[in-house]
Amino acid sequence: MKELAERFGFSFLAEPWLAKALIAIVATVALNFFANWLLRKATRKPKDSTDAWNDILFHAARRPLPAVIWVVGIAFAAGIVRRHADDPLFDLFPPLRDVGVVTCFAWFLFRMIHLASAHYVSRKVREGDEVDKTTVDAFSKLGRLTVVLTAALVIMQTLGFSVAGILAAGGIGGIAVGFAAKDIIANFFGGLTIYLDRPFSVGDWIRSPDKQIEGTVEVISWRHTRIRAFNKNPIYVPNAVFTTIVVENPSRMSHRRIKETVGIRYADIDKMAAIVADVRAMLEQHPEIDAKQTLIVNFDKFADSSLNFFIYTFTNTTQWVHYHEIKQDALLRIAGIIARHRAEIAFPTQTLHIEQTLEEPPLK
Repeated sequence: MKELAERFGFSFLAEPWLAKALIAIVATVALNFFANWLLRKATRKPKDSTDAWNDILFHAARRPLPAVIWVVGIAFAAGIVRRHADDPLFDLFPPLRDVGVVTCFAWFLFRMIHLASAHYVSRKVREGDEVDKTTVDAFSKLGRLTVVLTAALVIMQTLGFSVAGILAAGGIGGIAVGFAAKDIIANFFGGLTIYLDRPFSVGDWIRSPDKQIEGTVEVISWRHTRIRAFNKNPIYVPNAVFTTIVVENPSRMSHRRIKETVGIRYADIDKMAAIVADVRAMLEQHPEIDAKQTLIVNFDKFADSSLNFFIYTFTNTTQWVHYHEIKQDALLRIAGIIARHRAEIAFPTQTLHIEQTLEEPPLK
């Protein structure tokens, strides 16, 4: 066999190191097959498995693990060939192997962070608990960004670049980039402020008295926040704006307020005390009114055409439509109380008084 190979110019096929390299390749294929079989079997577990972290670990490793097996196996086989072949091309395999291992490990961490955050949110929703999707998404993005940057620095160090020099150059270049992209940087830190302070989250109804901004938050990205106005138009607000304006978040209110003024006629002033007392009692006993909060019903003002009493109370609900149903019911009950006391709700009127004078008798 050796003589035949030498006759056709393939003498290297009879070298013992070639068999070792082929064995390394076969071992890599076998190990890759076994790893894929093991991962497929592990990830076929029911979705309601109690060992969630194992599920996340196996799903995250399903692609990076076979990749790293191939990288290490091919690099090992190339190392065997390199010791016997005088070819500078094989000198590239050790650094490429290191880069491949670092990349696969970063890929594994990237997938695990993404799967862990998605599992956390879905579990909270399934259990009926409240979950701040905005914060979870922010930490997930920050973790994945950290993995990518760290992997990039390690790869540069592996390839022989000076990380200290790169960081120093990046600091000098960052000053120039900072001036050129100050708005982008301001929006980035504005988004970071939103993620950390959490003045609002996705799904909240917000508004700003400083700007014509009002609607439901749909997306909070690193550059802008998308708000869906009540007329269904999207509003794209740069995150830097939220660091300089006042933002109200009605979605986080604990109650909704009913604040109304009702007027009765001047002719019914003797009935005012009884009407106010009955209205107060009605509101205190109303099932949708929180009597533990501030509740005021008092005669308030001698107006031009009416005697006004003031109503100030809070509903249990914060839901916009239900609140108006409660307010309507309360106002109709107040109208019924006024009618039961044979009084009337005032409306703007004017009374004209004509002074009558006696005519003097004519002089004789």
